[in-house]
Amino acid sequence: MLQTDKDPSGPPHWRADSLFTHFRHRLAHVDALPQLALLGLASGIVTGLIAVAFRLAIEWPLEFFLPSQQSEGFESLPLEARLILPLVGTLLIVLIMRRRSKTQRQCGVGHVIERYQQHQAHLPAGNAIVQFFAGSLAALSGHSVGREGPAVHLGATCSSLLGQKLGLPNNSLRIMVGCGVAAAIAASFNTPLAGVIFAMEVVLMEYTVTGFIPITLASVSGALMSRVCFGDAPAFSIPAFTMGSMLELPFLIFCGIIVGLASSAVLKLHKYVQDLNSLSLTTRLFIAGVLTSLTAAFVPQVMGVGYDTVEAAMLGELSFTLLLTITVTKLLLSTVTIALGVPGGSIGPTLVIGACLGGAIGMVGASLSPDNAASSGFYATLGMGAMMAGVLNAPLAALVALLELTYNSAILLPAMLVIVIATITARLTSHLPGLFLIGRNPESFTSPVFL
Repeated sequence: MLQTDKDPSGPPHWRADSLFTHFRHRLAHVDALPQLALLGLASGIVTGLIAVAFRLAIEWPLEFFLPSQQSEGFESLPLEARLILPLVGTLLIVLIMRRRSKTQRQCGVGHVIERYQQHQAHLPAGNAIVQFFAGSLAALSGHSVGREGPAVHLGATCSSLLGQKLGLPNNSLRIMVGCGVAAAIAASFNTPLAGVIFAMEVVLMEYTVTGFIPITLASVSGALMSRVCFGDAPAFSIPAFTMGSMLELPFLIFCGIIVGLASSAVLKLHKYVQDLNSLSLTTRLFIAGVLTSLTAAFVPQVMGVGYDTVEAAMLGELSFTLLLTITVTKLLLSTVTIALGVPGGSIGPTLVIGACLGGAIGMVGASLSPDNAASSGFYATLGMGAMMAGVLNAPLAALVALLELTYNSAILLPAMLVIVIATITARLTSHLPGLFLIGRNPESFTSPVFL
């Protein structure tokens, strides 16, 4: 109930903080769903705007400076620019991060999960500031990293800080972080449902109605912010692929196994590089810069996120040799770059690797059975989802993201099969959890997903 104070010099007045205090206390109760829904909506709007700002901070400069005037057009750069640009970006990242402690420079989805599990979802603002500027520089300078991981970190931190500012209880703060994660994924990919599933499968590792409703509202509002700025078109402009015939089922299983093995290679390589603790941060970052520079000189498609390469693979515009070349170089370079500490995301590169590998597998199938095989673009699409599932240990999020990215429900059945096979293969051959949990204390993650 609202409280009033009797003012002897005039009529009674409402206390300004009474409504807020009542609102905050209600959040500690089990029936606080309306209040949480309102906070989820607010969190999604703010997070969506931040995700849009982060994307524009990368796309606008690239569209201005790249000769092709496209944010993914690193291939249009001359050789000397491809050699120098990653090194300059690395130098700037080092200047940002070298004066900060190891705790202060932690970034990405793994950092969000750790703070959620071990620190009651309290995320510090300083790490998010490092993530915004260093993550932008990594993408702008052509490092083989994505933008979705940094967006998740920024969204989760924004929502956590909003909850901390309001003095919310820890149970509400944890839901707020889920809201920020969902809104960031929704705004980055224009995939509101995948944002909800990703938040619950990868970060929260649980499902409750109390969490689902505010997280859904946050995801929807985050996607709306993105659509206002970038439009409502799907992420990839591709035809509606379908399976050639039921005779392809054995080959789909084969595709899932191959993509699962590639996912396992990513996980094992990431862990191996991450365990090189004897190297200083500056040394690790400059190794990543040199590797990117040398690789970009010969395979410029590895620079940046590479969504133009994904679409080209889906449309069948790349040769078999180029698909395999991009697969191998992107897998090695992106994995090593992120494991060495470059503050970029791993989701985008994972999609590129999967699309190119799937496209190459599809060409093999077409050569073996031209009459019954689907197009290479069909397999590129499946490979994209399967690689995401195997690397992140998030099969449901990958399946939903695949459907929302392509607007094609006809791939549902084959996608389910390939994604499940790839996830099982990755887990059995790597014996590792999802990429975001490598190197972190497994005893702190109690969800059955990681047992």
